[in-house]
Amino acid sequence: MTHHSAGAPLESPSGDRTFFGHPRGLATLFFTEMWERFSYYGMRALLVLFMTAPIAVANPGLGYGAAKAGAVYGLYTSMVYLLALPGGWVADNLWGQRRAVFVGGCIIALGHFTMAGPLLGFPETPTFFAGLMFIVIGTGLLKPNVSTMVGDLYPSAEAVSDDEEAHLRAEQYGARRDAGFSIFYMGINLGAILGPFVCGTLGENVQWHWGFSAAGFGMILGLIQYKAGDKYLGRVGYLPESELAAAPQKGRIFYFVAGIVAAIAALFAFLAIGGTIDVTLEGFATWLGYGILLLTILFFTYLIMSAMWAAGLLAVFVALVIGLVPSLGTTVGGRYAIAAVLGLFIVMNVGFLAAGGEKVTTTKKRLMVIFWLFLLAAVFWSGFEQAGSSMNLFARDLTDRVFFGWEMPTTWLQNVNPIFIVILAPVFGWLWTWLAQRDANPSIPLKFGLGLVGLAAGFFVISWGAAQATVENPVTPAWLVVTYFLHTCGELALSPVGLSSMTKLAPKGRVGQMMGVWFIAAALGNLIAGLVAGRIETLPPDQLFQTVALIAGGAGVVALLVSRPVRRLMAGIE
Repeated sequence: MTHHSAGAPLESPSGDRTFFGHPRGLATLFFTEMWERFSYYGMRALLVLFMTAPIAVANPGLGYGAAKAGAVYGLYTSMVYLLALPGGWVADNLWGQRRAVFVGGCIIALGHFTMAGPLLGFPETPTFFAGLMFIVIGTGLLKPNVSTMVGDLYPSAEAVSDDEEAHLRAEQYGARRDAGFSIFYMGINLGAILGPFVCGTLGENVQWHWGFSAAGFGMILGLIQYKAGDKYLGRVGYLPESELAAAPQKGRIFYFVAGIVAAIAALFAFLAIGGTIDVTLEGFATWLGYGILLLTILFFTYLIMSAMWAAGLLAVFVALVIGLVPSLGTTVGGRYAIAAVLGLFIVMNVGFLAAGGEKVTTTKKRLMVIFWLFLLAAVFWSGFEQAGSSMNLFARDLTDRVFFGWEMPTTWLQNVNPIFIVILAPVFGWLWTWLAQRDANPSIPLKFGLGLVGLAAGFFVISWGAAQATVENPVTPAWLVVTYFLHTCGELALSPVGLSSMTKLAPKGRVGQMMGVWFIAAALGNLIAGLVAGRIETLPPDQLFQTVALIAGGAGVVALLVSRPVRRLMAGIE
């Protein structure tokens, strides 16, 4: 029995008690993440619109076609997730989360102000791509580590002494951690709502680069309050003493490897821009996607079977590329090659289960489930992230945004999803609890299937609306609002259980790697989203959205049909 009354607020690690019964440091991290998401979603809402805006107008853009703009969008959003992996490593091994978040925020602000460079007379294209690069690096440092710090505000029972009172208090903190994260996620959505309103309005109605500047100033505000609230974080976010001795040696190795990677990337970019290497942004993005999927397949083949099987699959891919590319071209040939390797990997796993029977370990069964969820998540995000690309173009070109003579900025429709998240998240939380009390809570694989079905339903709605839309007779925004409502329902079914499922199913000692798999699924999905959005140049919008609906719906139906056998492979994990 605890010595504290039920209504007493819990002390934070820093001894402060003022933030709704939660550690005061939560407020510091809440507003840091809110302003970071303000800057991210504010710029994201403008990105494709700016790239596709004509050059010879009052508010000129880059004049890109949808295919090139989609490729840039996909590369940018996917790299944000990919760099979260080294960003987390840097914090854990070199800097600590406290420093990584601050440095990341500074680099993000630098990126936004670099994108606004033409306001001061700097050239357009170099500042645009340099700014995107800075934002990617900064977000990779900030995003994974600010969430880690939120969790560290609440000590676990294992992290404290054997003192009974301390142990009980730690259990109280553990019980409140979920509530703390709920408050934190409200900050994410608040930033996602405010960013498109402020940055979008300035970018569309004044000048694109003022919108980018506003995103940078938002990040600066986040950094100011982060440093002002530093005292409320106690020792949270500092590098553990056990890592201090090894940090210099690890740092030398990391900076050396990072320097080599940067040099190779710079050389590749120089040769591509100069025409020495014949590669387009679309082609590069496509093959990056093939590479991400191939490496993930090989990684799971190694874990489930052996290195020899992984080497065999790699040899099959190389042989198929050599055989198919000369006759079909690099893009189509690579697509058939990666599809064949993926199909072969799935067949191998089914055969492995059938032949091994009860001898197949629980760990390997759960790894198969993780890979299945990885595929479903990649499909989901490839459709969901059309919001910032093809659906953003649909909102601009084929949606009637004029109300009583006033034209609503296109970017304001980007707010619909986070607004629905704020409204519906408590509803879904109550629903899952209500179902669990009746022993009817859907399993993780079933929720993934429901999420994909919700996504598909939204795309069927918008394809119906797009079939009626023309430039001369645009359709009401209600089509997009209903679509975003269905997409939000799908997101709330799939996304909250995604990362937690990776940690639950991960083998001992590989939790961090499986969390990385979730980020890679998001990266792959975002990359595919950008490439799919580029098809709006050659496909009518209704056909594009219908194609996405069929793919997402097909994946969702398959996920629902196999949810029971997949659940059995989870071996008791719920």
